[in-house]
Amino acid sequence: MSGSGIRAAAYGLLPVDTTRDVRKRGADLSTQVAVLPVGSFEQHGPYLPLATDTLVACAIAQEIAAAYPVHLLPPVTIACSHEHAAWPGTVSISSVTLHSVVRDIAASLRRSGVEALVLVNGHGGNYVLGNAVQESSARGERMALFPAPEDWEAARERSGVSTSLLTDMHAGEIETSILLHAHPEVVRPGYESADFTADDRRHLLTLGMSAYTDSGVIGRPSLGSAEKGKELLASLADSFGAYFSILTAPAAAAGSAGAEATETTEATEAMEGERG
Repeated sequence: MSGSGIRAAAYGLLPVDTTRDVRKRGADLSTQVAVLPVGSFEQHGPYLPLATDTLVACAIAQEIAAAYPVHLLPPVTIACSHEHAAWPGTVSISSVTLHSVVRDIAASLRRSGVEALVLVNGHGGNYVLGNAVQESSARGERMALFPAPEDWEAARERSGVSTSLLTDMHAGEIETSILLHAHPEVVRPGYESADFTADDRRHLLTLGMSAYTDSGVIGRPSLGSAEKGKELLASLADSFGAYFSILTAPAAAAGSAGAEATETTEATEAMEGERG
């Protein structure tokens, strides 16, 4: 599918489209799709920046925008990182606030003729995004949450990432690989010897991350590489095709597909929660 090409980003994150660019891109589309990266501002150990989840979400969104005619939005950079509050630098907003921000953005887009919104989530603790999508879909609005656990699993297998999604919870092989590819300048020395695993995290929501790791790392960043990061993003861009098709399909077809997608979301929501 022909996309809009890789678009320059001011300061590395902000789209530099003009209103003419947006109008031209959507001219031949029956349904316009916007892509909103949602990240976080939280600790990622001593070698990855606080903005890691935002950088990852933006890297995924930019890969999508290079392949599909979507309206790329600037990121939401602070979200729900309450489980990381024990580490300096972490900043959170409430789930109620994040939910409201997403609803307001979606409503504003619809008023300007963009009917569909995809939330590209870079932080597993943003649980409320799944609720926002379910509620919007129930109201007949077109919204999706990406990537799903299945998309991450397909990307993991294609890229040769050896750490499981359970083990690769935070600042591990996947996030380190994506940043080594997309933003190598922000990865500091130390990831090569920072591996730490804690697969049993059943009390995470009650006790927070500090109950399971002193460094803030849970995963195996030493296995990260730029090559894996490149393949991870390429796989996710391919997986996005199904989402784009559902959101741009005629209403009846989209409704049927959306019902199936909701069932899948409900079945996998618990799996998705911890990543990021």
